[in-house]
Amino acid sequence: MHPRLRALEALRLADCDAKVAATRALAASDDLHLMGDGSAIRSPGDDAGVPGRPEKPARVAATAVPRRSPFTADGRAALVHSICHIEFNAINLALDALWRFDGMPPDYYRDWLRVADEEAQHFTLLHAHLQAMGHRYGDFPGHDGLWTMCERTAGDVLARMALVPRTLEARGLDATPLIQAKLRRVNTPDAHAAVAILDIILRDEVGHVAIGNHWYRWLCERTGQDPETLYPQLVARYEAPRLKPPFNHEARGRAGFSEAELRALDAQAPIRP
Repeated sequence: MHPRLRALEALRLADCDAKVAATRALAASDDLHLMGDGSAIRSPGDDAGVPGRPEKPARVAATAVPRRSPFTADGRAALVHSICHIEFNAINLALDALWRFDGMPPDYYRDWLRVADEEAQHFTLLHAHLQAMGHRYGDFPGHDGLWTMCERTAGDVLARMALVPRTLEARGLDATPLIQAKLRRVNTPDAHAAVAILDIILRDEVGHVAIGNHWYRWLCERTGQDPETLYPQLVARYEAPRLKPPFNHEARGRAGFSEAELRALDAQAPIRP
């Protein structure tokens, strides 16, 4: 079977452990050279069952996810669960980017398989830590914001690159240091363990956002569009959320955002009271 179709199989899996195992096996397979062979693998109705997700966690609106203090054990577990939920969705996002879009260069598929593999590693680390805290993935509700934007951009790879990795996932570059600072103040063994896992995730996520930036600019060049002019148009067209400060300029710079883009981000961001 073509490796991109195996990515679709992994994407359809509902069991989180099975999805992780299938993703990691695909990344380790010896026929990955076929991913960029020019095959058009899409067929009518092939997005049935996409994405596969377990019955739990209950999916609620972002505003309905309860906020809990990290200074309580249950609050820290809920925080770790929320990040675990993001990483599970990120596996699906990367597999979808790999499977969905025909006609991209070989490096595009290799990049997104690498992202899927690393997201699977992140989920595994977080889920093991969550279980050490006495909980499992699914014990707390989660919101569907990442996958909603994935659905909106299903017909446009350029919009997908603009609005998922370099917009929604880039929010993690801003949020992670703030979460780590809170956990350091908690100063418990489980909080310190979570900080160490987040160090790994932040390091890898810089690379993931850089991949989104690279392919967004590649697609803009291919279609003769200016990436900095087009971006706000895509934000408006697909109703992407406005980003809130503070922004991690250092990490965003390493992920490939230009100085002009960072200035534009600061200029459009709402000021917090």
